[in-house]
Amino acid sequence: MQADTGNLERDGFCMLPQAIELNVVQRLLLVFAEAFEDPSESVRARSSYGHVYAARNLIESIPEVSTVWQSDPMLAFLQNVLGKEFGLVRALFFDKPPERSWSLPWHKDTSIAVKNNLGKSESFSRPTIKAGIPHVIASDEILHQMLTLRIHLDEVTDENGPLRVIPGSHVSSESNGIGLDQASTIYAAVGDVLAMRPLISHASSASFEGTYRHRRIVHLEFAAMESLPQGFQWYDFVRPDRHEVARSF
Repeated sequence: MQADTGNLERDGFCMLPQAIELNVVQRLLLVFAEAFEDPSESVRARSSYGHVYAARNLIESIPEVSTVWQSDPMLAFLQNVLGKEFGLVRALFFDKPPERSWSLPWHKDTSIAVKNNLGKSESFSRPTIKAGIPHVIASDEILHQMLTLRIHLDEVTDENGPLRVIPGSHVSSESNGIGLDQASTIYAAVGDVLAMRPLISHASSASFEGTYRHRRIVHLEFAAMESLPQGFQWYDFVRPDRHEVARSF
């Protein structure tokens, strides 16, 4: 089944069902488990039980995040939505482990990672440092040229704090879309991939008390072009390489 790009443009999100094969999901889980064994890594947040529930800057530390999307249907979908000059600009990991669940208030993803955030530009504001990496708030014009893919490594039900989104809220940083009372809940099977625009309003609740379910997500952000205004540069920009795809997984 193919994703409906019409739904993406209208609603700000759509699902790519079973875009990742189960053996690839299992490989990713193994890769993340091995990478997260290092207790000294500062870009990772751990629960009191030792589980990593958030990690940044994965392009540098986990090569698989730069290749897992480089096959169809994800690669074809990205090219269709963003054009042939697109690249991966940021990769994150999220989990809601049973003993350390968390909630996420309503927000839009407006922060991007750049090499240097000290320049002056009407396209960027509010420079910050996150896990040692410069970030800025990007303008709507830039965010409209971006797309996020969220790879589900676990089944997502009401039990493990699914994401909620407000359809139509992606059209601008000020848009409320069709309204909070009509928010959609994102349920997913293992291997499903959610495509969403950064400006869509989204939130999630904590997992149910007593659940044994994780909710592990690989969060990949893509941009249509490598260039940014006024001399700003993406911190990372990974172009697709089909030769790499043949050697991956």
